Amino acid sequence: MAQAQYIATGRRKNSTARVRLVPGTGKIIMNKKDITEYIPFPYLHEVVKQPLTLTETLGSYDVHVNVNGGGFTGQSGAARHGISRALLQVDPDFRTALKAAGLLTRDPRMVERKKPGLKKARKASQFSKR
Repeated sequence: MAQAQYIATGRRKNSTARVRLVPGTGKIIMNKKDITEYIPFPYLHEVVKQPLTLTETLGSYDVHVNVNGGGFTGQSGAARHGISRALLQVDPDFRTALKAAGLLTRDPRMVERKKPGLKKARKASQFSKR
């Protein structure tokens, strides 16, 4: 018999995370490395674990994340979004808790584009009257 697994996709900024939840001991693996090895910042580990702690399923599933694009913050946000979506497949009753915490909504904020004549999106050269 095949082992149950739940697959979902999460996105944030330029990052895309493909998440697989497998019943296990609670290991989180990102791009074939342990989360502490892959992401150097402990506060981002908490961001990734947030949906699991909220639904009280932290020790019951192994999380395999394949993430690309963006930096550490965007990747951990994308992983959080993907884990939240996968947990919905596990148990639809988690929806109210995850929705109240705002974990099911994709964060729409993106980098503003650079405009012509400016150095960055809004940064202009210094203005002088004379």
